[in-house]
Amino acid sequence: MYNYLIVGSGLYGATVAQKLHEAGKTVLIVDKRPNIAGNVFTERVEGINVHKYGAHIFHTNNKAVWDYVNRFATFNRFTNSPVANYKGELYSLPFNMYTFNKMWGVTTPEEAAAKIEQQRRAAEITEPKNLEEQAISLVGTDIYEKLVKGYTEKQWGRDCKDLPAFIIKRLPVRLTFDNNYFNALYQGIPVGGYTQMVENMLSGIEVRLNCDYLTHKAELDSISEKVIYTGPIDAYFGYKLGPLEYRSVRFETEVLDYPNFQGNAAVNYTDRETPWTRIIEHKWFEFGKDENGNDLPKTVISREYSSEWKPGDEPYYPVNDEKNQRLYEQYKTLAEQEQNVIFGGRLGEYKYYDMDQVIAAALDRCMTLL
Repeated sequence: MYNYLIVGSGLYGATVAQKLHEAGKTVLIVDKRPNIAGNVFTERVEGINVHKYGAHIFHTNNKAVWDYVNRFATFNRFTNSPVANYKGELYSLPFNMYTFNKMWGVTTPEEAAAKIEQQRRAAEITEPKNLEEQAISLVGTDIYEKLVKGYTEKQWGRDCKDLPAFIIKRLPVRLTFDNNYFNALYQGIPVGGYTQMVENMLSGIEVRLNCDYLTHKAELDSISEKVIYTGPIDAYFGYKLGPLEYRSVRFETEVLDYPNFQGNAAVNYTDRETPWTRIIEHKWFEFGKDENGNDLPKTVISREYSSEWKPGDEPYYPVNDEKNQRLYEQYKTLAEQEQNVIFGGRLGEYKYYDMDQVIAAALDRCMTLL
């Protein structure tokens, strides 16, 4: 008999498991994948830690979370400075003075602010009602048309006028020459990859891989006092109220027999015609070096294609529009009636979480449980 059965070994499940195990509880983790670490799983290819399920850059202002993850990994000093490629024109992300200079030829913050204000007024936006209006009010029409519209519509599969304004509110816009995408005090990539970090978190904890909880639910429930479920909440209930909507991502990854493809970890393709949203070159998350500081002779790239989720696909981003939120609330009511089952994480709560937020939520949950 286990005190806790934890379904899923991603960051939420791994954090809860580690804290409960540390407190002397007996814990079993099951995961339907053949590997631990959920979507932060990194796989070693040609000496490079490849982010198998998309780029993950750890960033936080939460010192408690930063101190916690540093128990299990040493983090490098990687700073996220993506590049936007619009039909061969390259722009800095986040939107900053380099972007504004390239777009308009302005050289001072005052000129850049005036240009944005001029375009916002011309669009006659006072209270943004959708993503398009929110973006134009933040960065003006030119930047919206070249660097936001195509990328966003590829990512979400919907017209920007049909997307809620809040999606773009976290978009960094700076009247400085700061290329650091995240306004975070702490930032980096775990040396040795995320898989190694999660492995360290799960030290001494029993893990069963290739084990689908929903297929073996009765048997697994019978050997545990409490279940922490981090899978999709609608799948838990057999989609009986209908499936929640997600965006999924497909990756085309290839090894290239030369050392440098694009010179940056992330390049976003912001025109509507290019089918992928971005290309990740994984070696630049660790400065193109191996663990001994030697240059790596090959490189690995991943093209990312956004798509509508369907059963069998990997669910990535909850579509938190009004219709899906109403459906989620109905599933949440069912979840609250489940005895001895706690729903947590991005899929269990149908909520977009950054990595530090999911760890903070897991730590809070453990404080309640303990």
